[in-house]
Amino acid sequence: MKVLVIGGGAREHALCRSLSLDPDVTALHCAPGNAGIAEVAELHPVDALDGGAVARLATELQADLVVVGPEAPLVAGVADAVRAAGIPCFGPSREAAQLEGSKAFAKDVMAAANVPTARAYVCTTPAEIDEALDAFGAPYVVKDDGLAAGKGVVVTDDLDVAREHALACGRVVIEEFLDGPEVSLFAITDGSTVLPLTPAQDFKRALDGDEGPNTGGMGAYSPLPWADPKLVDEVMATVLQPTVDELRRRGTPFSGLLYAGLAITNRGVRVIEFNARFGDPETQVVLARLKTPLASVLLHAANGTLDNEPPLNWRDEAAVTVVVASHNYPGTPRTGDPIEGLDEVAAEDAPHAYVLHAGTKKDGDAVVSAGGRVLSVTATGEDLAQARERAYTAVSRIRLDGSQHRTDIALKAAGA
Repeated sequence: MKVLVIGGGAREHALCRSLSLDPDVTALHCAPGNAGIAEVAELHPVDALDGGAVARLATELQADLVVVGPEAPLVAGVADAVRAAGIPCFGPSREAAQLEGSKAFAKDVMAAANVPTARAYVCTTPAEIDEALDAFGAPYVVKDDGLAAGKGVVVTDDLDVAREHALACGRVVIEEFLDGPEVSLFAITDGSTVLPLTPAQDFKRALDGDEGPNTGGMGAYSPLPWADPKLVDEVMATVLQPTVDELRRRGTPFSGLLYAGLAITNRGVRVIEFNARFGDPETQVVLARLKTPLASVLLHAANGTLDNEPPLNWRDEAAVTVVVASHNYPGTPRTGDPIEGLDEVAAEDAPHAYVLHAGTKKDGDAVVSAGGRVLSVTATGEDLAQARERAYTAVSRIRLDGSQHRTDIALKAAGA
């Protein structure tokens, strides 16, 4: 099978790494990719948001499967263009991807499917914003209706901060605050059959102790020793299958990766948000634990034959990923700084720990930073404590001027 992966972050590096280890994959391509992905896949320059360009590249490569990684190309309809060219594509249509592209659309789908979620108001005027903020009170949860790369959400006790963010959004969703721990659960679906993956937890705040601004994610771990063993079955029955069924009923079937961000509240499981693609950095730990070869599962989903796929097999190992971010992230990041120590991790820590590239590029022979989240250092172990120790040992070998990372990823869970 010849596979083309679209994107260039750590999520795509994790996907490419898993696909490169799959004996069914005879050729692996990525566009545009990054410096790390270049080690396992052939890179091609392409505008990932240009469906026509992606479809032409897939046709030239005679790809048997295209996997669209990031959300922006999906919302832009890239998967539709690839399918129109007659090539199987893992990723939802433009219409189905509105589940992530518009939080108001997602709320409408959840209401129709009776999926448990936070009560919310969709606001477009200052008066509506003030009314919603007043109705819910602090802590205020304010979400930009559209895509914002994981940084369009403000949770604050400060009314002025909440109102300022809401006014800057245009169309905004204001909702009740959900207490309790958060869980990410992915499911692969072909529009009717739903295959859940293993749960993970990510860390959204920039600083230790869940302090600082929201980010795209600073680390993740799996499994969740504190979670109810029946959690996956419950979420399948109350969230994932009803949502897939409702989208199919509307004539916009969702085929690809459905990501449910969940809060385990004292009133039960509630959906915080849906994403239409693999989450980053949770993908890094989920795929580290997946034993089933990935390519055939994605191809079955793309072809509508997922009911032929047996249940997924998982390693007993735990996995932890720690994000190394650039100076000033999540503000405007500093880029172009050389990254050293990658060879040391490969020599000293493999195969239990490895580095997945996010915002990197080659500058001559050197690898330099090229984004806010630069690397995802991922490790496996017999339990979370061992995986954590291995991940942070590998992080300590990496030298990037001004870089930052959290030191408490999976700390509480490892002691649970």
